[in-house]
Order: sequence, then C-alpha cells, then structure tokens
Amino acid sequence: MVLQLALHQTKLKKILFVHNHPTQFVRLDLAELRKHHQVTECYLQSRWINPAAIWRQVSTHDLVFGWFASWHTLLPLEFARLLGKPSVLVVGGYDLADMPEIGYGHQRGGVKKWLTRRTMYAASCLITNSQYSRGEAASNGTVAKQTVHAIYHGVPDRFGALPDGARSRMALTVGNVNRSNLQRKGHAAFVRTAALMPGIDFVLVGDWQDSAVEQLRAIATPNVKLVGRVSDQELDDYYRRASVYVQASRHEGFGLSVAEAMLAGCVPVVTRAGALPEVTGESGIFVATPEPTVLAQAIEKALAYPGAGRAAIRQRILDRFPMEKRGRALEDLVRPLMNGSH
Repeated sequence: MVLQLALHQTKLKKILFVHNHPTQFVRLDLAELRKHHQVTECYLQSRWINPAAIWRQVSTHDLVFGWFASWHTLLPLEFARLLGKPSVLVVGGYDLADMPEIGYGHQRGGVKKWLTRRTMYAASCLITNSQYSRGEAASNGTVAKQTVHAIYHGVPDRFGALPDGARSRMALTVGNVNRSNLQRKGHAAFVRTAALMPGIDFVLVGDWQDSAVEQLRAIATPNVKLVGRVSDQELDDYYRRASVYVQASRHEGFGLSVAEAMLAGCVPVVTRAGALPEVTGESGIFVATPEPTVLAQAIEKALAYPGAGRAAIRQRILDRFPMEKRGRALEDLVRPLMNGSH
C-alpha cells in the first residue's frame, strides 16, 4: 500500500517538456514521459518568446525537460536553475557538432556556441542518444562527462515479420533535403552514385526545405526519384520494399532512419561517421569515404546480401533499441531528480 501511494505521488509530478520541432524522436519521448507524469508540452516555434510566460510555466512545474541546446531551451533551463528546480536536456546533433569543413554545428564559434554552452551548463544533467555524442559533449561542449547520460533512442517496431520473396532493387535514403544535408547526410553523393548504377532505383525521401532539391535534380539521372515528404505509412512502404538503405553521412548523433530501415530488413550501407557504427554494429556495410565509386561497390555488395540475413539485421534493432528500454532509462533519471536527488 505504501509503495502504491509513493508511485501515485510520483505520477502527480509535473514536467514542462520544451522543444522547437515535433520530430518523431521528440514525440516518442513526450509519450514515454506521459505514461508516468503530468506533462505540459511547450512548443516554441518562434524566437520571439514571452519570458514572463515561460517563468510562470517553469514555476508551476517540478522539472523541465528540453530537447536540444538552443534559443528555445535557454530561458526555461535558466529559470529552472534560478528557481532551484531540476532540468534535463537532450543534446546531440547540430548543438554539439563542430564541423567547419561542411559548415555544420553550433560549436564552430560565435553566438551559437555561447548560447548552446550556456544552455547546457544550466541543465541539471544532459542526455545524449549515443556514446559518440556523449564524447562530443565533453570535447566540443566542455561539459563534465559524469553529468552526461548516454541513453539510446527507442525504435518502435512498425513492421513485424519480414515478408517472403525478393525485394525491389532499390537503394533508399531518408532525410530533409536542404543545403546542409547535401554533404552532412551525403545526399549529393547518393544521387551521383546513381549514375554509376543505371539498373538500380535510387530513392531519396525527405521534405524539400530549400533550393537543394534543384541542385539534386540538376545532377540526377533517370533512375533517381526525389520523393519529397511522405506520410508515415508511405515511408514504411519504402522501407519494406528497398533492398539497401544508404547513409553517406559526415555526422550522425544516432541515425534513427538507419535503425528504422534495418527493422524493415534493409541492408545498411553507411560511413563510420558519428554514432552509425553504434547503430549498425557488424550488420553495416561500411564505406571509408562517401564517394560515388566507393558507395556503388558497397551497394552492389548489399544487393547480394542473402535474404535470410535480413532477419538478423532486424533482430539487432529489436534487441538493442527497444522503446521500453529508453522509457525505463528516462524514468530512472527523471524520478530521482524530481524527488530531490540532484
């Protein structure tokens, strides 16, 4: 009875959940936290925010949980610190990266570097989605490593048992189509590789966000399909039909699309950038460089992958990245903080 009462009291704790874009991984964390707590979603879409309103929200909640260190999380975390309330910040991506060679990452310097570091220092603790990002937090963000918890993404299984029969001779990649991702996600290299493999369909799924799609069209051969944004159901259909998933990235804090593709039975062709080796393990076919000739050789190897081996690729994601595991880890971190252990 005492244990039940304690759990009930914990469920009454209130969390202010701050983000600036409802991506899939943000929505998944929001859903997990709502299983145990009262959670208020604070979706800050504009940089013109009301400090007084943010102060009132923080003051009426027991913990602030933020996604990414940037302008939208700075004030909520600073206010939590001033009010003596605990806070958790998930980082790993543009906020930790320092890659001037491709023009990516807030740690390159200037106001963005100051902003992200100030935000991270204000948090009671940090979460990264990989060991790679945990190392970046320490090296690029100069954050004490003991305050950073590496908790892998959870990857819900939307696919079930793999279908029998041959798959389409399709190489797939997924990601927002913008100028940054031409190099960071390897979209330009992916499209150029298609010219070397005219018998293979190359499909790029992702929201067209700027003029990058026109640049890709200019170099695309007839076997390239630039799909644009699709529904979750349509995306899952591409995952199920593709033989190969390509992630020719220069930086990855995790690689959620890679994990989703592997769940669907795609053979991953990836670089060793960032956390990609942590996601694919020995299931990945690695390329030393995202050059078209190198990618083409790896894709040919992936196309010859035995069908029976796809089940093992899928099983790796089921074993290592279940949603329940992330949910438990988040709760194990959040609950003591709200009970005064910080």
